[in-house]
Amino acid sequence: MPFVDTHCHLDHHEGLSPAEQVRRAREAGVTTLITVGTDMASSTQAIATARRFEGVWAAVGVHPNDAMEATPRVLEVIERLAKEPECVAVGETGLDYYRDHTTPAQQEASFRAHIDIARRQDRTLVIHCREAWEDCLALLEDHGAPDRVVMHCYSGDLDITARCVEAGYFLSYAGNVTFGNAGALREAAAATPLELLLTETDSPFLTPHPHRGKPNDPSYVPITLRAIAEVQNRTPREIELAVSTNTVRAFSLPPVGDVDPR
Repeated sequence: MPFVDTHCHLDHHEGLSPAEQVRRAREAGVTTLITVGTDMASSTQAIATARRFEGVWAAVGVHPNDAMEATPRVLEVIERLAKEPECVAVGETGLDYYRDHTTPAQQEASFRAHIDIARRQDRTLVIHCREAWEDCLALLEDHGAPDRVVMHCYSGDLDITARCVEAGYFLSYAGNVTFGNAGALREAAAATPLELLLTETDSPFLTPHPHRGKPNDPSYVPITLRAIAEVQNRTPREIELAVSTNTVRAFSLPPVGDVDPR
């Protein structure tokens, strides 16, 4: 069973082209990738990149740190892109109170608009949430979440984890689960049910140990998977199989399988 990177930014890497990243991923056994847009331009590019490579899909949206750019015109383009067959998700959207590039009100308006697009187009909603968990979960309950929700680069504590699990949200873990100071995150990973578990790199960010200090890329996702297997007291093969199965359900994808590494 191959590895999966449910969240990467193939067009954000300054050192490797998308083709080089896909090649490295294939050599590492990573056969399914979802490349994610963060504004109108990168979302358009994500669709174009997904069209070029077998096993690569796209997510389109406006990042909460850029929520001021989520104008009616931009959201119209995001919805048009969401209709493309290469697009499997809307996002990353959500709330980020760690940075103050945009106001909470701007982020909330953009978040609600993305939820509506995901529901209208039957696409998975990919959520970025940082230091805003109470408001994020309250908004999803108030507005009504789509059928499929993925918490990207999950960072909640055990209480938030339990609430996400009860709601049926998928929790996607990135390379920061390997960091020395990430004990609380590893506790959350250990508590995540197998059927809601996903892996990602968020590359070129959050490079896992022992490669910290270098740009991340999708070939490193097996490192994160092994870290999760360790805290779950399972074999990497068990986690690999679960993540591959969950990815199909989370993003309504065809079965994950092997692809030509060339």
